Amino acid sequence: QVHLVESGGGLVQAGGALRLSCVASGDTFSSYTIAWFRQAPGKEREYVSAIKWNGESTDYAESVKGRFAISRDNAKNTVFLQMNSLKPEDTAVYYCAAQDYYDALDAKSMYDTWGQGTQVTVSS
Repeated sequence: QVHLVESGGGLVQAGGALRLSCVASGDTFSSYTIAWFRQAPGKEREYVSAIKWNGESTDYAESVKGRFAISRDNAKNTVFLQMNSLKPEDTAVYYCAAQDYYDALDAKSMYDTWGQGTQVTVSS
């Protein structure tokens, strides 16, 4: 099983940018689809984006499409989430998660492994 650790969160002004990283160890990272979810205080954890094991397919929630970009470097066991034009409503703890397939990407139940999260705060 793969172990995931997120980093790169922080405090940024609206309109700014951050790049999150999700570094994996353990099992064969390159065989997993990796997704990003986020959870704001008092709200349910919601899907943000996902990338297929080979990087050839990506998917985004409507709320971040055109602003966020997901990528991966399998040689470094890392998935990135570039977040541009950040808004206060993007404030949340961001989690990466792994699944064996590339299916039902927005369903939390499809993901077997989760990281501990990294806080992103966007000030207005």
